[in-house]
Amino acid sequence: MKKTIIGSVLLLFSNSVLAAEMEFSLTEYGHPDFQGVWNFSTSTPLERADEYGETEFLSDDEIFEHKTNRENTWDSYIAIDSNISSRILNAVKARSVGSVNLFWGELHPLRENRRTSLIVHPDDGKIPSVQPGVVVQKGDPTGITEIPGIRPVRYTHGGIGGAGPEDRGLSERCLVFNSGPPLLAGAYNNNIQIVQNSDHVAILVEMGNDARIIPLDQRLHAPERIKLWSGDSRGYFDGNTLVVETRNFTDQIASLGLQGVAYGSGGSRTLTERFTRTGVETMDYEFTIDDPETFTDKLVAVIPMTKTTARIFEYACHAGNYAIANILAGARQEEKVITQTN
Repeated sequence: MKKTIIGSVLLLFSNSVLAAEMEFSLTEYGHPDFQGVWNFSTSTPLERADEYGETEFLSDDEIFEHKTNRENTWDSYIAIDSNISSRILNAVKARSVGSVNLFWGELHPLRENRRTSLIVHPDDGKIPSVQPGVVVQKGDPTGITEIPGIRPVRYTHGGIGGAGPEDRGLSERCLVFNSGPPLLAGAYNNNIQIVQNSDHVAILVEMGNDARIIPLDQRLHAPERIKLWSGDSRGYFDGNTLVVETRNFTDQIASLGLQGVAYGSGGSRTLTERFTRTGVETMDYEFTIDDPETFTDKLVAVIPMTKTTARIFEYACHAGNYAIANILAGARQEEKVITQTN
């Protein structure tokens, strides 16, 4: 028989705050139950558009307009996608194959987000400014144009050259994806699966097929000299919230790494994630990046999650199997042509 825990959730309604009792399931070990598959797709931008200033939430009319625009965009994508095979087969000197079609896309979130940005702190909804001397790498997120720079490449898409795999973005190398940590929605595969036992929580991300196994037994973090791509995580429960603190990130990743930009180094970052049940099939995911060596302020973002009956399938990153080899082989061929010409 399932146990339940009574949680208090604050609901904003007609400019007043009402307390509403909600029942959340407990596991057989007496912990809040987060198990299942959760989707975190969203159309809300990470940073707030200048037009909104410090306005945090959208009006009903603005939400309707955004939804209509998404549907129109989806229709135009379908029209373009309908002849993708013929375009690829007939392309001459194409710069990109454009072979990922709409079958995989997640343009429509499972739950509308009223926020004007995922970032809730700083108050302007913007990424904090960086400390003096901190390097901000910028690349071409399409991966088409190489933008010269120095290793390590800390953004996920694009690259600085073709001398070796280290010149390419982390996703092209099948190392780090939008699933982080922290979690940030991408074009597809915005799902996680949570599994719990008495003293551990496992979070499996669909993008990259990577799992974090998080102890809940208050053990100490690994020694600082041990650096990991996904960091070293420890967790605990705070009411109906699962709190996960992660540190010991490798400096090969950014403090905040996006598709075409990377801010500083993740080696000095502490990441705190809060998974809070807000309903039977809803949850808020909040992450805080605390890295005074990179940013002048902490960064806090909130993403709504929705429970789904969908299954997670293994994600095989064929970019590492084919794309990198082809990019490097193409670069060697270009060098050969240049040598022969000269």
